[in-house]
Amino acid sequence: MNLPTVKQLRYFVALETYGHFGRAAEACFVSQSAFSTAIRELESTLEVQLVDRTNKNVTVTHIGRQLAIEARRCLRDIEGLVELARSNQQPLTGELRIGVIPTIAPFLLPEILPKLRADFPRLKLYLTEDITQRIYEKLMEGELDLIILALPYALRNTEVQPLFRDRFYLACREDTQHLNPTSYDIENLEPETVLLLEDGHCLRDHALSACHLQDIEKISRFAASSLLTLVQMLDADLGISYLPEMVIGSPLLAGTTVKLWPIREESYREVGLAWRRGSAREQEFLQLGEAIRTAKIVAVVPENT
Repeated sequence: MNLPTVKQLRYFVALETYGHFGRAAEACFVSQSAFSTAIRELESTLEVQLVDRTNKNVTVTHIGRQLAIEARRCLRDIEGLVELARSNQQPLTGELRIGVIPTIAPFLLPEILPKLRADFPRLKLYLTEDITQRIYEKLMEGELDLIILALPYALRNTEVQPLFRDRFYLACREDTQHLNPTSYDIENLEPETVLLLEDGHCLRDHALSACHLQDIEKISRFAASSLLTLVQMLDADLGISYLPEMVIGSPLLAGTTVKLWPIREESYREVGLAWRRGSAREQEFLQLGEAIRTAKIVAVVPENT
């Protein structure tokens, strides 16, 4: 019996993901002609048409979409086989693909990467920055080994290691007209005063929950696409917001009049690691989590963490 190759399965999963031969080939770091040949060979091996081809569009057939789901499962199983083999080697060596959300990556990574490189010189880290849902999907599809995210977040079939708490602070222009930062009271905020990130960023949901924002009329209809945009809106005194403690001392606030004031002690998000349940590298990931916790600057970790 002729069986598909791992390369063919990877190419087909990329094609189903991107829906375009050129972009899928580029993502796989291969020429489009070689990519197309591999897809045709896969169709020949399986004796089924996986895609409908036209001059402008590529449409994955119904059976093709079903097979793409199984192909992802096969690739995850193969990844598990490699993980099992690596588990007998020295821990935290070789390649490790980590996904990090954008409200954590620019603040945490500069603090921890130098120590991780020093402590684990044979570890090759490949980092992907994206919103939580997408790095979670990539984790479950086997594209990532581990993700760093903010908790709580609904994760299925994963193991989670909390690392530390990241307190929320009131953030606004120093001379804001919207409130007195030293006597902040959420009940006294005017309608549409609170600026947040747009839907899809978990920081929005965490801020709403941790800072007890239950009155939706106080939330502005305008949402920021990134933390940088949010800070620019605050600097223009378009409203107030809530930023995590890890932005303190970062370049994000440099050159602005935006200041941070402490609020309720229980207002925080939790930063943690997550990996696929049953991973043979679980002990490595736990060790890495402890290394990250140790490398984290002590000054920004609450005493009760």
